[in-house]
Parts: sequence; C-alpha cells; structure tokens
Amino acid sequence: MCVYSYDVGAATVEMPMSTPLKFLLPVDGSPHALAAVRHALRLAAGMPGSSFVLVNVQPPASLYEVVVARDAERIADVKRDAGVDLLHEAEALLDAAGVGYETEVAAGLPEHLIVDLAENYGCDAIVMGARGRGDSPDASGLGPVVRAVLAASPVPVTVVRPPRANREDGEDGEARDDEAGQAAAPTPRPAI
Repeated sequence: MCVYSYDVGAATVEMPMSTPLKFLLPVDGSPHALAAVRHALRLAAGMPGSSFVLVNVQPPASLYEVVVARDAERIADVKRDAGVDLLHEAEALLDAAGVGYETEVAAGLPEHLIVDLAENYGCDAIVMGARGRGDSPDASGLGPVVRAVLAASPVPVTVVRPPRANREDGEDGEARDDEAGQAAAPTPRPAI
C-alpha cells in the first residue's frame, strides 16, 4: 500500500494514498503556479473526494497607491478584482477536471498568509510553484515566498517547477541546462 507520510512533532502521520486530501494552491497567474495546479490535480487523481483551495494573496498597498488613490476601499476593490482575475486560469483547470474547490483573495504578506490560510481551511498539503511573478529566485531556483512557506508550514509543501519546455524560452532570464547537462548561456534581452 502506498502511503502519504509526514512528521508532526515527535510523531509521523501516515495516510493511505486513497484518503482524500485538501490541497491549498497559491496562485498568482505565473507558469509556476499553474504547473502546481496541474501537479496537484495529478496527485489527487488517485484520491477521490480530494478538494482544493485556490488562494491569491495581494500585497499590502504601497505608499504610491495610497497617495494616488487616497481611498483605502478603492485600493482594496482593485486588488480584489486583480486577484479574482489571476485565479481564472486555475479555476478553469479545476472546472475541467470536475473537482470541488473554494477560492479566496486575501491581502497581506503572502509568505505569512499562505500558511495561515492552509491552517484556516484545514488543508492537508500545500502545492505551489517554485517562484511567483517577479520573484527573484535564489541559487536553488526558489523564490522568497516559497522559502518562507517551506520554513513555516505545519503541513507538507510540494514545490513545482513548470515543465522543462515551458522554462527553456528564458521567461525568467536564467541560464538553462542543455541536454548534456551543461549550463547554457543566459538568453540575451533586447535593450529598451
């Protein structure tokens, strides 16, 4: 029997893989986040009854936004609308798979809220992209939000990179490994 196991303090929790899980899926519209949604769907395929919580965390308003808008409610509305828009592709993937899900757009620091939301929704696992939009990855290729979630999460975290074909176009400007495993030169960017 295949089991899903993880450490909780001094004990190890083991669940048969057929036990439905509730997955938290942080989504920012990036290729990494959408790859994580696809991966979570594959994980849940053998666990009928599994469910998902799609979350988008909008950062706190910047000083510029506050000065220009001068209306906290308007800023919150714009951020909420942006978050809802960023969830659409992930919702379409879950709808096509015919699985149940909940959504939430939250405002605050994603590195803290993702863990809080996983606890609040009673999630068994977090599946997230290796980095989000605009994140600067470290040497391991992980963004700062992912590193913070890995350090703080009380539930297992699966970190997903997009399929290799989606990463070779240099979308993040990093060097790629060629088929022989040699580091490729960074993709040149045109001067603007």
